[in-house]
Amino acid sequence: MRPVFALVGRPNVGKSTLFNRLTRSRDALVADFPGLTRDRKYGTGEMFDRDYLVIDTGGLSGEEEGIDQYMARQTLAAVAEADAMMFIVDGKEGLNAGDEYIAQQLRETGKPVFLIINKTDRVDPDQAAADFYGLGFAEVYSIAAVHGRGVTSMMDDILGQFPADEPSEILEGEEGADQSIRIAFVGRPNVGKSTLVNRILGEERVIAFDEPGTTRDSIFIPFERDGKQYTLIDTAGVRRRSRVNETVEKFSIIKTLDAIREAHVIIMLVDAHDSITDQDAHLLGLVLDAGKALVIAINKWDGLQSDERDRIKDQLEVKLPFLDFAEKHFISALHGTGVGLLYKSIHAAYDSAMLKVPTSRLTRILENAVQMHQPPMISGRRIKLRYAHQGGSNPFLIVIHGNQTDKVPPAYERYLINYFHKTLKLSGTQVKLEFKTGENPFEGKRNNLTPRQIYKKKRLIKFSSGKK
Repeated sequence: MRPVFALVGRPNVGKSTLFNRLTRSRDALVADFPGLTRDRKYGTGEMFDRDYLVIDTGGLSGEEEGIDQYMARQTLAAVAEADAMMFIVDGKEGLNAGDEYIAQQLRETGKPVFLIINKTDRVDPDQAAADFYGLGFAEVYSIAAVHGRGVTSMMDDILGQFPADEPSEILEGEEGADQSIRIAFVGRPNVGKSTLVNRILGEERVIAFDEPGTTRDSIFIPFERDGKQYTLIDTAGVRRRSRVNETVEKFSIIKTLDAIREAHVIIMLVDAHDSITDQDAHLLGLVLDAGKALVIAINKWDGLQSDERDRIKDQLEVKLPFLDFAEKHFISALHGTGVGLLYKSIHAAYDSAMLKVPTSRLTRILENAVQMHQPPMISGRRIKLRYAHQGGSNPFLIVIHGNQTDKVPPAYERYLINYFHKTLKLSGTQVKLEFKTGENPFEGKRNNLTPRQIYKKKRLIKFSSGKK
């Protein structure tokens, strides 16, 4: 089985850059910004016909206060899960006390440690490595992760130390994850997304800290419950564009939008202690534009008085009337109240979004809808809707063919959407319509009259003129 490597080191030494290089992806956020990575992130790679698993971690700063303490827990969890550690240091800065502290921690694990000296592209590799030999590690490699220099030869040597038949625990990133239900948790900063993910998993898998913007990257977590496979996606909170100043946060938002597109079901979290904001409505608009199945979770419901709860429910009806198709749950992620009820709505939304309906049934539903309420007249001609078929799933797309379909008014389109939604008994997913007008086979063609038709036409014209 494939070996598992944990990338460990101080902040901003290039762990995420090496992660992207080893996995041949851009899954990890990379910026010249210390402490960017906070949660552990898993990825798979392949070199020399060998598979391996890589775990990106947050930097170990040695601090025991604030969010650094939570980042250290995530890193230590990755170390415990790994078969070997890739200890990454900065070749430009040289050896410092932080590196010595981490080296001592890694030696105590008793697992193989590979010392990787990064950022040696503009310095003499041998000179950069000289200071680090004092750490006492036998395996030392000099690389430049951003350019890929030395990475291939390093992996050739490291993988050669792990036989193909050596057993190792495969933790996350299995092939079966592609068949799972992908659930993305989105919302404004500090609404409880990471807390809810940890509650569902039953462990502190992602950092939950009382500070807006704690989560900066989208974290994909395979998960199994009652024999069913899921992939939970914890995302960064999205604020109004005018408040997004940091470049890192802008990339975090892009990763969140990518996660929305990749997910099957979106759980939109709303803070019950705050009013429903325009940003909540904007986020929901992005979800609807993507056509994803949706479940609304109003978090921090515990401790609210009855009048406050009534106020939140009224706001949901007034500000979010377009979400009548989505199930709403009032939960407490911190205490677990109502969290278990989310699964029923998740499965209902997923099944509705992935539903396959034969063309014959969709056409019958369309005919019934037209009989109950005819399309309007346009320039004296009735819009004709002839048949319908399914154009895709998640979003649930129905393609309707007919004449003058480009002139179907929005009100009648909404009527058809509601009719299909009600008839198919869909839950948690919207219906999207696409209209197509059939081509006129005689358009642009001249009708050549026969001699007899020409004679009759002349007689008719002569008769009509004489009558006047």
